[in-house]
Order: sequence, then C-alpha cells, then structure tokens
Amino acid sequence: MTVEKIHDVVVLGAGTMGPGMAATFARSGYATTLSDVDPAQLEKARGAIDFVFETLLGGGVETGIEAARARLTLTGDASAAVARADFVVETVPERLDIKRRVFEQLSDQAREDAVLASDTSGIPISTLQKGLRNPGRVIGMHWSNPPHLIPVIEIIKGAETAKATVDATVALVKSMGMVPGIVDRDIPGFVENRVLYAIMREALHLLDEGVASAQAIDDIVRWGIGYKLAVIGPLELLDVAGLDVYTAVAGYLNKDLCNDAGISPTVLGKVDEGKLGIKTQGGLFEYTAAQLEELARKRARLLLASKKALLS
Repeated sequence: MTVEKIHDVVVLGAGTMGPGMAATFARSGYATTLSDVDPAQLEKARGAIDFVFETLLGGGVETGIEAARARLTLTGDASAAVARADFVVETVPERLDIKRRVFEQLSDQAREDAVLASDTSGIPISTLQKGLRNPGRVIGMHWSNPPHLIPVIEIIKGAETAKATVDATVALVKSMGMVPGIVDRDIPGFVENRVLYAIMREALHLLDEGVASAQAIDDIVRWGIGYKLAVIGPLELLDVAGLDVYTAVAGYLNKDLCNDAGISPTVLGKVDEGKLGIKTQGGLFEYTAAQLEELARKRARLLLASKKALLS
C-alpha cells in the first residue's frame, strides 16, 4: 500500500477520539467511515462531529467543511466498509483483549493490502501483531486529544511492521497537514505519554507536598516550560542551556525528583470521591456546565492559533 492508493478510510470506535479523527480524514479528502457497535455512542458522535466542525469554523478554518461532511459516513456495521478500505485505524477502549479481538477480525475482513493501524496510547504494537496473518501491515498511529487540533501523530513500528507500511502511514499523516513522529522502538507508552506522564507525576508530587497550588503549578508550567517547549524541543533546550549547566543542575536535582511508581494520593482521593475531572464537573479543579462549554471553545481557539503560528 502507498499513500497514492489510499482513498477509503475506516475509523473503528466513536468515543473520545473517533469523531475528531474521522473529521480530520474527511477534511483531508478521504472517504471516511466512522463505526461503533454502540448505537447510543454513534448518535453521540454525530453531535461531537458537529462540534468539531463548528470549532474549526470558529478558529478560522472555513474551507472544506461542507465537503468533509459529505465524505463522512457513520454506521453501526463496518464490515462492508472494512472490506473495501485502504486504511483502517481502531480507537476502541484501551484494553488489550478488546484490541486483540478487533485486529483478529480485521485480519479476516480487510483486504490483504490494507493498512491496519491502532490508536493505542501505549499498548505495544508488537503484542497486537502476534498471530495475525500479514503482521507487516499492522502499525501504531497514536493521535493526541483533541485529534482535530493537535498536529503530531506518533507512528509506532511493531517488531514485524513492514517499511512500506511505515512509509504509507507517514505520507498519509503528512497529506493531512499533520506532523508524523516516528517511534523506532516499540515500548509501552511510546514517546509522548512517557514524557507527559513524567511531567504529570512531578506536578502531582509538588501538589501532594504542598509546594504550590494546582493553579500556580499549571501557570508556571504553561507559561514557563510549555511556552518554551512549543518552540524549542526538550533535547534542543539542553543545547540552548548548555550541557555543562545541565550536568551541574542534574547532579543535585535528579535525585530529589519524584520517582514514585505509585499513584498520587491526591488523585486517588478525588477518584474515591467520584471527582473524575471534566466528565463529573470536578477533579483537581471545579467547573460549571457553562464554564466547560466555554473552556472547550477557548482552548480550541488557542490551539488553532498556536498551530497556525508554529507551522507558519
């Protein structure tokens, strides 16, 4: 499979990621089918897709929206779409047994030359490849949330992923105006989540220890680390600071950083209280329904503006 031969795309799973992923494929000119086995979830996805397109329009992306709607089909039975698809990506719940079952079905239903991708956040692709016919066409394609706004997509090579599969997937990502990040070694969490979870672990440790408030920690990271990292990557930043300076600071600071393999007691306490974050209108911060809607729109506008600035 080459990117020139990719015309029909199927997205399996219409939960958190599926609608935004499907809308992105459709906006990029691909005939796209979004499928879910749960009728209620599929109906909810219709509203999510509308919100995605409204968000893009609100952020100044005015071209191709109506054409994208026409290319996008929602269905509860993806078997016919999978049979003709050139590229299939699953974004079903993050459980190995469910994903393994999906790939076993895809191995039987999809064409032999179709690429089969997983949007897993950290399950090794090599594990998903095991025992499948033609495992060389299986690859990781990890999108970031919200998928229609965050430019990077991790491309993860499994132990048996063919070079042609990698090349086609990278070209597909580029054709959508996205940024492919190739992960050469298939390890749990890949690159993005390993770095992200290290940051979140330290931030939660500082909160647990009473070093600063949640708001202060977020402000410092957002306007300090985050502001710089949007322009200069962490390894480039080492060169900017100087490896000698890093060596001096790391010599005393590294041993004092959190390396706890457990979960933050603050988080565990919130979970016990049923405060899970935005989905319950309260977590580490509290929200009203009106605040949540405006917050989603505000963050989308800022992410779109940042993307335009950084890609210009």
